[in-house]
Amino acid sequence: MINANYNGGADDMTTAGKNNLPYIIGNELKRHWQLYVMLLLPVVYLVIFCYIPMGGAMIAFKDFSIRKGILRSNWIGMKNFISFFQTPDFKRLLSNTLILSIYSLAVGFPMPILLALAINEIKGRLFKKSVQMITYMPYFISVVVLVGIMANIFSVRTGFVNNLIGLLGGTRTDFMGIPKLFRSMYVWSGVWQSMGYGAVIYIAALASVDPSLTEAAVCDGAGRIFCVLHVDIPTILPTIVIQLILAIGSIMAIGFEKVYIMQNPVNTPVSEIIATFVYKRGLTSFQYSYAAAVGLFNSLVNLILIVGANAFARRVNDTSLW
Repeated sequence: MINANYNGGADDMTTAGKNNLPYIIGNELKRHWQLYVMLLLPVVYLVIFCYIPMGGAMIAFKDFSIRKGILRSNWIGMKNFISFFQTPDFKRLLSNTLILSIYSLAVGFPMPILLALAINEIKGRLFKKSVQMITYMPYFISVVVLVGIMANIFSVRTGFVNNLIGLLGGTRTDFMGIPKLFRSMYVWSGVWQSMGYGAVIYIAALASVDPSLTEAAVCDGAGRIFCVLHVDIPTILPTIVIQLILAIGSIMAIGFEKVYIMQNPVNTPVSEIIATFVYKRGLTSFQYSYAAAVGLFNSLVNLILIVGANAFARRVNDTSLW
């Protein structure tokens, strides 16, 4: 009689599979070698330019000397971090960075979503593509060119804005030199430049909306706003959550170039952020270890934010990066 509970055949197959694992891997490599060759170059790029340089982070814990090199420089532990935390500029740098980042996130994140929803409602195909292209084009403008355009538009003598104010009988104003206007000019110019580019991913996500859901809502008497709120947005909500997690994870990594170019002696109290501070200390003052410690602290805060945002999103919405 054959025992019905006998599973020796399955166990034997599992054991054979484990013993033949190198053969199975080799067979898969032979069958799909073209895909692995395509994957090789990105992997090599990540290893050389992303993972190997991470070893240089130890410079933050050393008194770096160009003559001695990273490995032979004297180990000083947390001295650079403590020095940064105790500097009078720490609170100002941290607050400026957070205020500018949160302002940019609060204004800049929903704008591409609204633009994508608006473009999705356009019926004419030609007009729809034209609007999408026009809003997408500013993304390709260099940051240097963008700040130059802003300087010309808001120039006290020849700027369009001040000329209009003069025609209306107002007083000409140096907008680029007013500290309290720096953050708004930085954020809203960034929204104008990147809004069209950011809307692309949401437009692609809106293409997956089931037309039958919209038709059923319309048949029940729903208007366009109701359809957007209860059909379109719930469909793209996972994409919105993922983008929000990534945005929160980079909240401390605010762009250096634009802030540095817009910076001047008048607005420095509100425009000096951690990124510009690292540049000035590291490359201008040659304090490489100190600048590396500040940059490492910045990256650590970003890591904590993205892990926390991911955990919160997974708990609330069941959507997360991992």
